[in-house]
Amino acid sequence: MPELRPRRGGRERLPRLDQPVERRRLALPVAPISQERFGAWSEAFARFMGTAQFLVGMTVFVVAWLAWNTLAPEQWQFDPRTLNYTLLTLILSLQASYAAPLILLAQNRQADRDRVALEQDRDRDERNLADTEYLTREVAALRIALRDVATRDFVRSELRDLVEELERERASAVKAAKVKARARARAKERARQRAKAGKVARAAEKAARAAEKAADRPADDVLPDPGAPGGAAAAG
Repeated sequence: MPELRPRRGGRERLPRLDQPVERRRLALPVAPISQERFGAWSEAFARFMGTAQFLVGMTVFVVAWLAWNTLAPEQWQFDPRTLNYTLLTLILSLQASYAAPLILLAQNRQADRDRVALEQDRDRDERNLADTEYLTREVAALRIALRDVATRDFVRSELRDLVEELERERASAVKAAKVKARARARAKERARQRAKAGKVARAAEKAARAAEKAADRPADDVLPDPGAPGGAAAAG
């Protein structure tokens, strides 16, 4: 509420025109009615008016009213035909005048519930979308991480390649060992042949030396052969 500045004489000034004036509510008596309970009752009434039971009951009531006030004696009629069924018209009008606001109130409550449900659905959809995006990012990160992780097939292929490489190395080692064994055997054979040739050469050398020594001896030193014809005489 705008401030009231006191005048010099002690009286209060009027509120300023540049400040809005608050709207004052009239102090009227308000019945202590629960809005929630009244709304629930209006919804129940609106639902009942939309059922077949209400339509059938209303039809039976109107037909009975018209039949009684048309066919019954005049002294028993309370809403005669001559007055165009004024009481029935008043009752139907009063019912319509009360039914319309109740139906509108029920529709407003239903609209509020639909709005709340729509907001909840929107929030839930947003959460689901956020969860889906998070899971998508996580799956993408896992795929990227799995590129550097050895899978079972990759390990099997690597082990198979390693075994094949080891087999090739073993085969090459066996082949090299066989080649070395053959080379050793050939070397031994050559050494044996060389030793044998050395022995033959040494024997030939000894024989040559013996022949040279025999050739260098004088003739007298040579003993005659006893088997020769002149050898026996010489010996005697």
